[in-house]
Amino acid sequence: MNRRTFVALGATTLGIFPILSSTGFPNLAPTKPEWLLEWIKINDQQLATIYKPIKITDPANRFVGGYMNDMDMPNPQSTAGFIIRACTLIGCPESTHYQSKALLNEVEAAARALLKMQHDDGTIDLLETNFHSTPDTAFVLENIIPAYTFLKQASMNGSETTLTLLKTFLQKAGDALSVGGIHTPNHRWVVSAALTRLNDVFPDPRYTNRIDQWLAEHIDLDPDGQFNEKSTNTYSPIVNRSLIILARGLKKPELFEPVRKNLMMTLYYVHPNGEIVTEASNRQDKGTIGNMARYYYCYRYMALLDKNGEMAALCRLIEKTCPKEQLAGYLNYFLEDPTLWRELPASKPLPTNYAKAFPFSGVVRIRRGNWDSTLLSNNASWLTFHKGNAVLQGMRMATTFFGKGQFDSTKIEQQGDSWVLQKSLDGPYYQPFSRDQIDPSGDWDKMPRANRRQSEIQKLDTTVKIKETANGLQIAIDIVGTAGVPVALELIFRAGGTLAGVTKHPKKDNAYLLSGESGSYTVGSDVIKFGPGTVEHKGVQLRGALPAMDTPTVYLTGFTPFHHTFFLS
Repeated sequence: MNRRTFVALGATTLGIFPILSSTGFPNLAPTKPEWLLEWIKINDQQLATIYKPIKITDPANRFVGGYMNDMDMPNPQSTAGFIIRACTLIGCPESTHYQSKALLNEVEAAARALLKMQHDDGTIDLLETNFHSTPDTAFVLENIIPAYTFLKQASMNGSETTLTLLKTFLQKAGDALSVGGIHTPNHRWVVSAALTRLNDVFPDPRYTNRIDQWLAEHIDLDPDGQFNEKSTNTYSPIVNRSLIILARGLKKPELFEPVRKNLMMTLYYVHPNGEIVTEASNRQDKGTIGNMARYYYCYRYMALLDKNGEMAALCRLIEKTCPKEQLAGYLNYFLEDPTLWRELPASKPLPTNYAKAFPFSGVVRIRRGNWDSTLLSNNASWLTFHKGNAVLQGMRMATTFFGKGQFDSTKIEQQGDSWVLQKSLDGPYYQPFSRDQIDPSGDWDKMPRANRRQSEIQKLDTTVKIKETANGLQIAIDIVGTAGVPVALELIFRAGGTLAGVTKHPKKDNAYLLSGESGSYTVGSDVIKFGPGTVEHKGVQLRGALPAMDTPTVYLTGFTPFHHTFFLS
């Protein structure tokens, strides 16, 4: 994106988007840079392509004028999404929808539908899971508050009815947010951010009192700089965004500090191709594929506030690796705050050569230029390996040991030049109860196994040692104890590449065996090499192991005692 080309704003636009002095930035004459104008054009195009197909047009439908989700269910989230996009463009002189009467009519219809989706207590539902939900009401307010502000500042004739409808929704929602509960850690900050913004528009001591109650619990940031949910692809950027809103709106600059710490930590969670590490998440984004687009607002805001060159470099990486259409989805944030239009500070080098442990998150990150690896504790997928767009998205290992042989490790220890993961299992048998302990009815449940004497106890100890080589990793696996236990090691690759040097499993789809010295996985010009292999049996779906992933997977198999060393490069 060319930030050196600027287009002057008209006097109307200057009135619509005032500079907020609470940011700590100096007052500047705002101008829209080329990249922001491009985002406006993208939003103009997407308004029809995204929302027209999901609009409810049947006049017999109670929610006519509203919008549906991808399961054809009328819902407040899609409806609010339309409202914010439409109101943003109505108030933007560079938009083809600027002061559009036809679009205003659609917003009015959507607002009426939204009010019908709102319960008497002020809440809305997330139909997938949450009902009468305070936090989901807060998420919707993230759209409706700026929509109301943009539409009001546009001073458009005929907008009074729509503004009244939106105000009614917001104030009822404020009643709910002032007293309602939450489910997860991030909900506290989403609710507090919504109340902060609501208080800017409709000041109410109930709002700030409730914010103070949530802030009294302190921010859930661990010493690594990670939030409790470790949700790098969903909730971490939401928490950062919420805390920025709180810091600004409440004039509490100390709330920028957890944002700084998380964003600086996250620099080490970026893959060479610009994707984000997700495997350590505690939420539904665990193991998902995601880029850094959701972080752009946070990194840009903090890069400008702190004059931070590393954060500025990350912004430029996001611009390079994320679709403009995705970034343009955050247009309203950047129109609200013209200080974000300024040129970023000069870039400083991003970390691309490190081995760094995050013990509170149970993560070790290793990156050497164009390849990187993530080691994970308390995770059945305990290793990933990325080389450009060629991705080993998980390495798992299991034995048939008493149906509990899926390997994971409670911790990762550094021993010399190696990272070590370990697990010990035992498999006992159980003796009869003594006569005085036997239940007269013979009810098995009244003679619990935990109270029986154990015998013939079998044991299995697994140790995995991982160390760096000149261009990748060496993984040494040792499984000892009970002999003759089947073992299967999975190398789970992301779909879309080409495997070589492996043999297709005769009975399983997407399953391959490595018996030779080496195999490879290629995506474009990126190649992961692995080996040597070992195949002593074809049991790849062992009892007690997790189900196979629906993606190309290479297996190494054997029996205990199992000693095998192989390489990734």
